[in-house]
Amino acid sequence: MRQIILIIGGNIGDRLSLITQAKQLLDEKIGKVSLISSLYETEAWGGVSKGNYLNQILILESELSAEEVLDKALQIEKILGRQRDIKWGNRTMDIDILYYGDQIIDTPNLKIPHPYLHLRRFVLEPLAEIVPDFIHPILKLTSTALLKNCEDDSIVKIIGEKP
Repeated sequence: MRQIILIIGGNIGDRLSLITQAKQLLDEKIGKVSLISSLYETEAWGGVSKGNYLNQILILESELSAEEVLDKALQIEKILGRQRDIKWGNRTMDIDILYYGDQIIDTPNLKIPHPYLHLRRFVLEPLAEIVPDFIHPILKLTSTALLKNCEDDSIVKIIGEKP
């Protein structure tokens, strides 16, 4: 079994319902959800999309390969209405693989750890909440240290406690 850390979220549609549906589909198609962060409302990152996001980090236990996880995550995004028109544009659901155990994967289609996670406060705050001591396999820093070093000053706030 591998421990997979994902971030899910979106900024259009019924954001809370889409998060709930995504969690259920991830549990069914990828693996058992073993830990969930609080629910966060966050400013859009990247300067393209408009409107705040709801985000949450999940830890899943799965026997799927990283590539299989990516394929199923993309299928779930599509089921939930995701359209890939503009990079970092508005979306009903985005599912990003942050970590796949402590593996480093660098292929044309998949980069793990996620190459931007250390730059994004909306990722680091919930990550530090649920796995504060997890060590980034490339940067060799904990989630807490990555958050402390993050220069992103966007607004990230908890709006819902863990279920």
